[in-house]
Amino acid sequence: MALHISKQVRQLGEQAQAELREQFARIDAIAQENTQRVLEAFQDHRVADAYFAGTTGYGYDDLGRDKLDEIYAQIFGTEAALVRIQFVNGTHAIASALYGCLKAGDVLVSAVGAPYDTMLGVIGVVDKGHGSLKDYGVEYRQVELLDNKPDLEGMAKAAADPRVKAVLIQRSKGYATRASLSVAEIGEMCKVIKAANPN
Repeated sequence: MALHISKQVRQLGEQAQAELREQFARIDAIAQENTQRVLEAFQDHRVADAYFAGTTGYGYDDLGRDKLDEIYAQIFGTEAALVRIQFVNGTHAIASALYGCLKAGDVLVSAVGAPYDTMLGVIGVVDKGHGSLKDYGVEYRQVELLDNKPDLEGMAKAAADPRVKAVLIQRSKGYATRASLSVAEIGEMCKVIKAANPN
């Protein structure tokens, strides 16, 4: 079956592709660089076919899972990583991290006002049933925005309390009216927080 596309439409398509050539080249360069980083991580961690084999039992010492964690940590430049298909959404992953690093008597600070509504139940700001961080003795505080921007001075003051063990920075605005945070803004916030509380 022949396609009935006019010559004018074909010419417009070719013109659009020509005008976007630089953008496509930039995207291709980024993809190539990221592919190289992934392949280097696989080589650095000496990934072999044994890492892809199934396991039996409870999965203790699953070499493939442990290796995947190491590869992700290298690619993203982090101290460690936890990569699991069992994390069903972002709230689940963030909650797991918070439950893992906070204990009774610790303080969690949200640096840019209230987090997503789903996190409010995890923290215990709203009652979503038993099992929130509040139920386990973790105190919560938040630093409100100042003129719809992060309050760096307020953040430093809140983080200075030695009981503060974690600071939550939500990049996305979610349902709030503020702008989403840039990577540079988050970097500046981290510097301020770390200066106020190196731990």
